[in-house]
Amino acid sequence: MESISKKQLSSPEAMKLENDHGAHNYHPLPVVLSKGEGVYVWDAEGKQYYDFLSAYSAVNQGHCHPKIVGALKEQAEKLTLTSRAFYNDVLGEYEKYVTEYFGFDKVLPMNTGAEAVETAIKLCRKWAYEKKDISENQAKIIVCENNFHGRTTTIISFSNDPDARENFGPFTDGFIRIPYDDLDALGNALKENNVAGFLVEPIQGEAGVFVPSEGYLKEASKMCTENNVLFIADEVQTGVARTGKLLACDHEDVKADILILGKAISGGVYPVSAVFANDDIMEVIKPGQHGSTFGGNPLACKVAVAALDVIKDEELSNNAEAMGDVFRERMQKIVDSVELVAEVRGKGLLNAVVINDSPDSSTAWDICVALKENGLLAKPTHGNIIRFAPPLVITEEQLHECCDIIEKTISQF
Repeated sequence: MESISKKQLSSPEAMKLENDHGAHNYHPLPVVLSKGEGVYVWDAEGKQYYDFLSAYSAVNQGHCHPKIVGALKEQAEKLTLTSRAFYNDVLGEYEKYVTEYFGFDKVLPMNTGAEAVETAIKLCRKWAYEKKDISENQAKIIVCENNFHGRTTTIISFSNDPDARENFGPFTDGFIRIPYDDLDALGNALKENNVAGFLVEPIQGEAGVFVPSEGYLKEASKMCTENNVLFIADEVQTGVARTGKLLACDHEDVKADILILGKAISGGVYPVSAVFANDDIMEVIKPGQHGSTFGGNPLACKVAVAALDVIKDEELSNNAEAMGDVFRERMQKIVDSVELVAEVRGKGLLNAVVINDSPDSSTAWDICVALKENGLLAKPTHGNIIRFAPPLVITEEQLHECCDIIEKTISQF
């Protein structure tokens, strides 16, 4: 076996290694990143870029935030993993901190967003059988079209994305799919027998940053309560200050029955996710019924506390809200003056620009490649939509510089 050279790999060398030895389950932009700090990343050759993806909103606090990295280093030298076979001296403090932070009785710690969604599904079903008296194996969970909750077998069972589903069956039963942002459809679905929960993204990020109509979440939550159905908010991408509030549901003063968090709960420094619920729901989970070797490990707990401290101490929700307003105002001027750009939409610093072209065209991809050449990294989603989501530590001066780059690049098309 040939060992990897200790010399700095060039970008072509690094891309070839990934292509030759890794599964081809992603289509990355042709840039090889080797360093990050704040809103900036650098490639293998030392070129600096603005990061406008933030690892799909995992790096809300900026790359390599010193407080979060410091917590990681300090704990890594003491204790990293015990499994849940034993107590450790960090988990309980983390659980107290994080449940008070988000306002729930209990948290079930996991590692990734998809794991947390799977956990919420299991929790909802078990509650349905033990608290709502739904007959065993009959529970149904309502979901929305164009959702993105992950790519595990159960989750793709209720996806309508052909790339996620094709040749991965057979699929898991127990889901009712309805249009997003459609209260009438939700009302009809709630009339079906054996409905246990409604799983929804407060903003559909991966689908292209679709923001629902004002009042949708509040009314949906109310309808769930009236029908004794759990309102389950997947805030893996929208949570932790991304949309200008701590949680996207906070824009409508909605409190989920089950809250799912991941990504920025660790500031992108370590995989951490969490499922929150109050005692009457969480108490249905007993020893041996769910778990994770790494879930709630001391390293993750210390990192998450530091990451959430940064959100609060640096008032990143407020900055996301203010900078989001500036960004959409600048982008709207492009929409008004350039035929190629059809729409800008979003909330806080989770935004998207819709390119006035077919989803099957390469225009959005070509624009992202050109943006890279001009020093800004973004990725298209669903063909003709470009998502823009910088770290929440971005300043107004930096944001205007980035808007200048976007404006210049689009004008070249």
